Parts: sequence; structure tokens; C-alpha cells
Amino acid sequence: MRYAVRTLAPDMSIASLVVDAVDEADARRQVEARGLYISQIEPQMSAALARARAGKLSLVLFSQELLALLNAGLGVVEALEALLEKETNVATRAVLERLLGGLREGKRYSSVLAEQPDLFPPLYVGIVRAAEGTSDLPRALARYIDYQQRIDIVRSKIVSASIYPVILLLVGSGVSMFLIGYVVPRFAEVYQGAGRNLPWMSQLMLDWGQFASKHMSVIGLGFLALVAGAFFGVRRALATGGLARLAARLPGIGERFRIYELSRLYLTLGMLTEGGITIVNSIETVSGMVSTSLRARLAAARAAIESGLPLSTAFEANGLTTPISLRMLRVGERTGEMGPMLTQSAAFYDGEITRWIDRFTRTFEPLLMAAIGIVVGAIVVLLYMPIFDLAGDMS
Repeated sequence: MRYAVRTLAPDMSIASLVVDAVDEADARRQVEARGLYISQIEPQMSAALARARAGKLSLVLFSQELLALLNAGLGVVEALEALLEKETNVATRAVLERLLGGLREGKRYSSVLAEQPDLFPPLYVGIVRAAEGTSDLPRALARYIDYQQRIDIVRSKIVSASIYPVILLLVGSGVSMFLIGYVVPRFAEVYQGAGRNLPWMSQLMLDWGQFASKHMSVIGLGFLALVAGAFFGVRRALATGGLARLAARLPGIGERFRIYELSRLYLTLGMLTEGGITIVNSIETVSGMVSTSLRARLAAARAAIESGLPLSTAFEANGLTTPISLRMLRVGERTGEMGPMLTQSAAFYDGEITRWIDRFTRTFEPLLMAAIGIVVGAIVVLLYMPIFDLAGDMS
């Protein structure tokens, strides 16, 4: 590990050093042995890792390029050297240099990957470690690429289905705020000079419009505070699993959310099992990737499997199956093809989730458009009701 150290010499001169050390304590010992005082020390890779996590290093793209070079007949070291030669991004070059440095020191490839957990998750390290036992790294990389692409397909479906409703809400809210904050106060001034009694609903809306016009800055700040609070609340709920628990309780959506979680679980377990990892070790690897409620049930299922129960029985007893997946798991136990059966179960439910998203989108979007139309239309009608009333009196 490299550490960037800012030092102070006895002659009061300040300098910056880069030290190769096992840990921070080792780096401090090396610097102090030179008679220097440390004013600041931090891992040199921290900034690079942060940029890589922001998208500078795509794990799927890296795996695809490495797989292509391995299939062409290059060794792992030669393939990484080739990737380093063509790479221009500083952060990615630093990652590749660390990988090459570890391999040249005689370390196993999986061990070098495990030293950078911010970039290479335990799932990725696990399949590489299993592939090292069978000397079939290209197949393991191909399996991981297919796994990640399948997850991305479902995730992109969900994101795409959310974009249009969000745009509708933003546009509808913007139009409504413009009418209330700008148009309604102008109409209120006209009606006040007319000296007529207005319908009570129109009067209520005009009063609200005048209030909004006079306190626009306060309302704007309150709205921004509400949006910021909602944003941080959602982030906290995602981090603590509260959003997942809420979605699981919603009628209609809860069951689909459970199927989505089981689909991700089956797909991950299937990939690990097909890669030669035992089901118990696969469950241990997956445990850190699932929600809190699912993690507890998965731990209970793992304990049951270790006690001698079949996988299907342990999963059924802990609510980790559906009628279809239970049958497929039992078939996998009879044929000895548990990995492919887990993957096929995930594929079945991925298709079901995709079809449900399409049906939900086709139903929800028209309802949302109708609701926005009703709100905007109600504001316009209430604005013109006094005019209609006046026209009726004149006729």
C-alpha cells in the first residue's frame, strides 16, 4: 500500500513523500526512521479509488476486455500489461499497476483483487478464487459478465419505467405552481375591483393565490427544504433497508418486490454454484448483498443446510421459495444440476417482473396524466367561474 506523507524536517523544511508500506503504522515507522516528523499521512490510492467508484473503472468493461485478451491466448499478467499500455486514465492506471505489482510479487490474482474491496466486491473475488482452483478464469469472467448484464437489464427496466412519471409530475407541479403563484393573483386583483361576491371555491383559491404571491420566497424555501429532506430521507432509508421494508408492505407491490429479491438471490447463488463454490459458501457470500429481513432468513436456511437438510426444504421453511421455484429446486437436487436450476428460476422471475412493470406502466401513466389534468383543469375552471357567473347575469 502506498501512502502520501507530508513531512517536516528538523531544519523546518516541508516535503511530500510517497512510502510503500503494509499499513499506516508501518509508513509512520519508515518516515520517523529518517528523522522526519509527520504532519499528514493518507493512502495515496484514496482519491483514485473514489474516482474509480464514481465510474472511472467499470468492472463489467474491465472484465470484458480482460476476457477478450485471455481468449486470445495471453496470460493474466500479459493481459493486464496490455490494458495498462492502452489506458490513459490516471485512476485506472493506478488500479492496474497495483494488480500487476501484486501478481509480480507472487500473489494469487484473487488475493490481489481482495486487497481493493472498494473496486472488486466479494462476489467478484469469490468467482475468481473458485476459477483459480479449476484454471478456468475466462469462463468465470464470462459468467460474471452475463450475470451483471442480466441484473442491469431488469434495473434499467425499472429506471426507464420511472422516468416518464417523474417528468409528468415535475411538469404538472410546475404548471400548477405557475398558475397559483402568478396567474391566480392577477385574476384576484381584477375580481376585487368588480365588487361582486364570488363562488366560495373560487374565493378560497384566489385567497390562497394571493397568499402564495406574497410569501413566494418562504414557500420556495419550504419546498426546497421538503425536497432536500425527502432526498436525504430516501438515501437513509436505502442505506438502512427501510425503503425495502416499506415496499414489502405495500399491497400489490410487496409480492413483486419479494419476487425481485428472490430472483437476485437465485441468480447470484446460481452463478457462484456453477463456478464451483459450495452452496454454503455461496450463501455466506450473498448474505452481504441482500436486505436485512432476507439476510436473517438466509442465515437460518444456511444453518438448516449445514445440519443436513436439502436446499429446497431449508429455503421453503424460511420463506425463500415460491411454488414454482420450489419445484425447480427439487428437480435440481434430483439431477445434481442445482446451479443451472437456480439460474433458470431467476430467469423465469425476471421475465415475470418485466411483464408486470410493463403492465403497471401502461396503467399508471394514463392515471397520472388524468390526475394532473384534473388539477390543472380545476384551477382554470375555478378562475373562470366568476366570469361565467357574470355572463349568466348579463344574459
